[in-house]
Amino acid sequence: MTSEQNPAPETAADEGPRPGRLTAAAALAGLEGAALVAGGGYMLVAGLAGHPDNPEQAITGGITLIVLALLPLLAARGLLARKSWSRGPAIITQIMALPVAYTLLQADSAAIPGGIVLGVVAVVALVMLVNRETTRALGIRTPGSTQESK
Repeated sequence: MTSEQNPAPETAADEGPRPGRLTAAAALAGLEGAALVAGGGYMLVAGLAGHPDNPEQAITGGITLIVLALLPLLAARGLLARKSWSRGPAIITQIMALPVAYTLLQADSAAIPGGIVLGVVAVVALVMLVNRETTRALGIRTPGSTQESK
């Protein structure tokens, strides 16, 4: 079969330039994914080369963080490509980041600034992801919107 017989469906990417809010939300999700990879890599190297209290726990924690980084990284890529499926994983990532930020804020250490930054990033990204302009750019129909006739 040729592409003339099965035309590709139109995507939201064909509707003009990508909104800045969508690009910013993708950048924040990508930043969170990169931070998870960096943290996981650090834990993994410390578990393999360093002398942590429990090397197996450090290695497992490092691998877990690297695998968890896939969710925001894939979401960021999907947001940049204006794929409607990508908003769900991006929102889940931000919702998961909020309790982590709260836990960091409860610590009596240098983790408090990290908690503040993570909390602000998560809230800003959530606001950008549920914005009407972002929703429209991803081709997501909102409740009460009329279906276009073909």
